[in-house]
Amino acid sequence: MMNYWLCKQEPSTYNLDLLQKEKTATWDGVHNNLAIKHINSMKKGDQAFFYHSGDEKQIVGIMEITSNPYPNPKEKNPRFVVVDVKYKKRLENPVTLAQIKTNPKFKNWELLRISRLSVMPVPTQIWSEILKISQK
Repeated sequence: MMNYWLCKQEPSTYNLDLLQKEKTATWDGVHNNLAIKHINSMKKGDQAFFYHSGDEKQIVGIMEITSNPYPNPKEKNPRFVVVDVKYKKRLENPVTLAQIKTNPKFKNWELLRISRLSVMPVPTQIWSEILKISQK
């Protein structure tokens, strides 16, 4: 069964345009314990929203997880894991954090409850609602 995720990145560091151009990337740099736990739960074939953090604060696209988690080769500590991702598509219209905050369907989601978390699961009903909002 496929799972859904949200992965945040500061767009000045790495953004959806770069992923689209490069086609694939390694999702790295995650050190928060809970975010690492989430990466360890990812599986090849899962899908993830690409969220631009910082000044933008919006979901801008979708990427596919193309590997199972593995130790980050740039880190000495094997608990710091990464996954490989590939560009899938850009959302028709970005879905902003402001839109998410005003929708009661999202009130218990980690994006609102644990705002600094960089990787989090997206329940299927929330995934579907985000896609619906992005098409308006």
